[in-house]
Amino acid sequence: MKFSDLGLNENTLKAVADVGYTEPTPIQEKAIPEILKRNDVMGIAQTGTGKTAAFTLPMIDILANGRAKALMPRTLILSPTRELATQIAECFQKYGKYQKLSMALLIGGESMVEQQKILSRGVDVLIATPGRMLDLCERGRILLRDVRVFVLDEADRMLDMGFLPDIRRICSHLPNKRQSLLFSATLSPEIEHLARAIVNNPLKITISPDKPTVEKIDQKAAMLESTNKYNFLLELLNSKADTKDFLALVFCRTKHGASKLAKRLNKDGIKADAIHGDKTQSARQKALDKFKNRAITALVATDIAARGIDVKNMNLVVNYDLPDEPETYVHRIGRTARAEADGEAVSICTRDNVKDFYAVEKFIRQNIPLYKDTQYHSESVFEDVQKMRALRAKADAKRQPQPKRVKDKDFSAESLYGERRPTVFLEREQPKN
Repeated sequence: MKFSDLGLNENTLKAVADVGYTEPTPIQEKAIPEILKRNDVMGIAQTGTGKTAAFTLPMIDILANGRAKALMPRTLILSPTRELATQIAECFQKYGKYQKLSMALLIGGESMVEQQKILSRGVDVLIATPGRMLDLCERGRILLRDVRVFVLDEADRMLDMGFLPDIRRICSHLPNKRQSLLFSATLSPEIEHLARAIVNNPLKITISPDKPTVEKIDQKAAMLESTNKYNFLLELLNSKADTKDFLALVFCRTKHGASKLAKRLNKDGIKADAIHGDKTQSARQKALDKFKNRAITALVATDIAARGIDVKNMNLVVNYDLPDEPETYVHRIGRTARAEADGEAVSICTRDNVKDFYAVEKFIRQNIPLYKDTQYHSESVFEDVQKMRALRAKADAKRQPQPKRVKDKDFSAESLYGERRPTVFLEREQPKN
């Protein structure tokens, strides 16, 4: 199927062609026609499968006719992080360049006065993070009663970040008669419960629910002693230095650790910068722009960036620190191998986080291959991991359904061969009283 088969108008198709896309991804192929029909949609698809375009493209068509009133946006898209909200805004600018649509981006770290000026002129598309959106709603500085399409993007991340109360309060300001779209990378009972409160009789679209990681990602795990983590990272990045346009996204667990690691890499000749929650929005955007423009080779990030970075042809994701939650691993490595490209993900496992590594492998239901091209490999750490894998294999074997035992009196040739034959075991006649 091609984009031209999905029912999009000529201006939108022209913008898509300018970007160089011809064939939609599975989530786009299934969601776009339904959204154009004005149906509510609940879309579940892995990170990096094109969910953003799945709702931005049909929304551009829906908004082609009409004009927004002052302080009354025609659509609202809620996003969990500033980076992801900015990414969505860039998509609207890219795909809507042949349409006369106005847009506003409401995120923290930017001037609220300037944002209100834009809203006062009327906007067709409003993209916001929950905190700033709720602040303006409850001050009466914005009215949502004219919203025709409401989108909750990255719903699972919203719940992880504790935004559920804010989302409920924002939804109370929305009109009952609207089209609602919910997109998420994972599905859980909590997401199902949230969906019931937001979408009305939605079409549920699920892409590859039994494959939680992107298949094209070459996943590897390095078994190291804690003292060799940095040396290994330096060895890894230097080994890729000759690769054209090479980019690496390195994940740390703490903000301080991310800043410290970026400074250390710079001292050792690796151009790097850090991005985390303690930095201002302008500093975060500056670091991200340098990364996209390949002015730096490595971007060191905390999980705030796990779903807010979409950089074309990013080669490598490194889990310098393993995540606390195994689901986060999927979102992290999903920053590479996007839009049908290839990518590599290398995770560092030390003696201190063997249990975290075990949780990741259990979640993705596979053993991550060993990274062998290093002088810092620790056989003792690898042995600890192998013991955990053996325990998991044993537990999985116990969960396998056992064959049903057949009683002697029912054990006949008919049950063995599927045809009537003399009974092998006959029930002993009971003595007569």
